[in-house]
Amino acid sequence: MPDLTIVVTGTDTEVGKTWLTVELALALQQRGARVVIRKPVQSFDPGDRTTDADILAEASGEDPIVVCPGHRRYPLAMAPPMASDALGGPSFKLEELIAEMDLPSTGVALVEGIGGACSPLSHDGDSVDLAHSLGADLVALVAPAGLGTINSTRLASAALDGLRTVVFLNRFNPADTLHAANRSWLTDVDGLDVETSPQELLARLNLEVR
Repeated sequence: MPDLTIVVTGTDTEVGKTWLTVELALALQQRGARVVIRKPVQSFDPGDRTTDADILAEASGEDPIVVCPGHRRYPLAMAPPMASDALGGPSFKLEELIAEMDLPSTGVALVEGIGGACSPLSHDGDSVDLAHSLGADLVALVAPAGLGTINSTRLASAALDGLRTVVFLNRFNPADTLHAANRSWLTDVDGLDVETSPQELLARLNLEVR
């Protein structure tokens, strides 16, 4: 397994998981770390010209097919196992996705899930199960900074119990009263670790990696 494995998940879809994964990859590379990115499975609108895996591959300098295998790309905007079913494909298990990731023995692996933390990733698991199976050193839970984030963050954090988790409030504006209040509530009342920049998040890790 890599020196560090970071699983990036979210409270929902479209909260900024791919953006954060890219920012973490670039920041780690600037510090001299070897970085690989994996998105073990993805689904998307068939009209999309660029997928998450393409964006991630550009950040890590890898082949997009290495980031996400071609047979794990489902052109239908549903959770991947549901998309596979709808498209007439076979069912697949979490252990198959993990085996296909081919993670290196050194460096940092950034692994991005799909949708929210409990969204179906395979027919028998979600991103919570993925993080446990990989023995993730850290789970970055991406959440919006604004209205509604306390409820969704509490639910996702509870599902991630037992995993070292840092909440990342995306698009956080310290001058926004609601954003500041949400961060204070999540830290002071709920006792969660909360960060608002990729650099702050990385500062929590031992970056003596190869």
